Amino acid sequence: MQRLDQFSFHPTLAEVSGPAVVFFSAASCASCRHWKQLLIEFAAAADGLPVFEVDAGHDQALAREFELFHLPALFLFVDGEYHRPLVCEASLPKLRATIAAALALPAEEAP
Repeated sequence: MQRLDQFSFHPTLAEVSGPAVVFFSAASCASCRHWKQLLIEFAAAADGLPVFEVDAGHDQALAREFELFHLPALFLFVDGEYHRPLVCEASLPKLRATIAAALALPAEEAP
C-alpha cells in the first residue's frame, strides 16, 4: 500500500488508470489498523485494485480537502478522478460489493 501526502496525492492518482481506493487513517485509530490489514489483503488479491493510504494526522490539508469527520475513511477514484466515498462493513466481500456498486453509479462531485 503506497502512502500519499499532500504533495504526491494528486500527481500519483493522475497516473492511475482505472479504479483505485484511497484510505485515510491515523496511527492512533484502532479501526484504521483493522482496515489497513484488510486493505493489504485486498490489494494483494488477484482482483484487488491499487490502494493508497493517507495519514490524516500528518496531512491535515488533505483531511480538510476531503472534509473528513471520522476515520477511517475510504474513497474511490477512477482514472485519477474522485468518484465517491466508500462506506461498508470491514470485510473483503462487503468491500468488493461496495466498490462494484459504486462503479455502477455516476461520479459525485469531490468534497
